[in-house]
Amino acid sequence: MEMHDAWFFIGVFVFIFLIWISTGGPLHPVAFTGPRLALPGVLGGGTYLQLPRAPFSVGDSVVVLSGSSNGSNVTGNNANNQPTPIITGGVFGQPSVYRGIVRMNRYVSGAGSSDPKNEYIELYVAQDAGAPVNVSGWTLASDVTGSAITIPKGTEVPISGIVNASQDIVITPGKRAILVSGSSPIGASFRENKCIGYFSTFQQFYPPLPQNCPVPSDELSNYYGVGYIRDSSCIEYVNKISRCQVALSPPVTASNACQNFMIQYLNYNGCVTAHKNDSNFKGDVWRIYLGRTTPLWRTKYEIVKLLDSSGKTVDAFSY
Repeated sequence: MEMHDAWFFIGVFVFIFLIWISTGGPLHPVAFTGPRLALPGVLGGGTYLQLPRAPFSVGDSVVVLSGSSNGSNVTGNNANNQPTPIITGGVFGQPSVYRGIVRMNRYVSGAGSSDPKNEYIELYVAQDAGAPVNVSGWTLASDVTGSAITIPKGTEVPISGIVNASQDIVITPGKRAILVSGSSPIGASFRENKCIGYFSTFQQFYPPLPQNCPVPSDELSNYYGVGYIRDSSCIEYVNKISRCQVALSPPVTASNACQNFMIQYLNYNGCVTAHKNDSNFKGDVWRIYLGRTTPLWRTKYEIVKLLDSSGKTVDAFSY
């Protein structure tokens, strides 16, 4: 009887073994799985490997320790009832009524350049600002070094060869300004226009001026005068001239009418005279020059602030 029981149990084990082999045996996925602990969830802005860091509020300003989270859930209140922005390692200060209307581009091009004419930052006025913004008298300041410079006045449409009258720099909604740390190649801040590219013939600008002057061949047909179509040599010569290229030395073989045309129209002043009343004459960008002989911004570890004429903070960022 005992022998029969032994063979019975052996048969059961063999039967189970055959079923296990037929379903994949050790290669079956279940053979490699087992119970696992789930990863902990997010902990208040941190991760399962890193505890969160909190911003610290100081008055109506907010300071965030370098390397912490952006603190977007912690705000102060400014004059426009908007969240007070976060500056890594610094203090925003008392917000201006222009906060949210005027902003900077969060980047200094050429920061710390050996030539301050290659160092600039951009400023924008919101499309829905509602009214133009006068930025003359505002201040750009480094909250790290204490260096500061006041935004000067400028000349909206400069004329070459004369002393231009200055006026407040007023930026209309949706437009922008390039604020260069160095001095202006033409001696003044100015607004770009349809003819401004002609200045590139004699001076170097950074960033480069737009080369969107009127096409020379179109100018020839409009301003040469009666009979221009018969002056084939003039037409062929002008067709070789690029936009915004001043015709410094018209060929002596050219007709008097051709030479007079090039001298009168293919230069900045002539272009302004011909096109200042065009609907698309004025450009969208002001070039503002701060007149420094040394860089304003550090190459890194900098806090850039824009202050209005009352000393209140319009915008700020750090890098």
